[in-house]
Amino acid sequence: MSKYLIAIIPPEPVAGDIYRLKEYFRDKYNSKASLNSPAHITMHMPFEFDERRENELFEALPLKEELSIELDGFNVFAPRVIFIDVKPNPALTRSQKELIQFCKTRLNVFNADYKDQPFHAHVTLAFRDLKKDVFTTAWEEFKSKSYHARFECNRLSLLKHDGKFWREFS
Repeated sequence: MSKYLIAIIPPEPVAGDIYRLKEYFRDKYNSKASLNSPAHITMHMPFEFDERRENELFEALPLKEELSIELDGFNVFAPRVIFIDVKPNPALTRSQKELIQFCKTRLNVFNADYKDQPFHAHVTLAFRDLKKDVFTTAWEEFKSKSYHARFECNRLSLLKHDGKFWREFS
């Protein structure tokens, strides 16, 4: 069994901008865990799956419609997560629900992602290793900053965990 997640990976130059922001959080706030994966919007939380069936995962990657993704400002899941917000998008939400349904019914993938939590699309900059006391300082710095980017997406990406990093597999 290997660990996978399904995500939207922004193209350049957006991915590079986000990587530099992650480096900033590493250098200024000692939060480097987000550097263990490429910049991404999680569409399906990490799950374990039999490597021999990887080709079945690739069936879930093409989207029924092209998505226009708009990144807009910074936000938080207190007390540890700071992220770039994704502007609400009905097509993105619909695509995420279709993916979850496909994984449940066709691939028999069940995990914590199915606890009826609302989908909040975002790109994580700092999370589990951002100390709670540092979180407040970092959020004070970022809450009034602006960030805006837009890109088109016509397929999802499969990321596979290699024991240390999440690597794009598709």
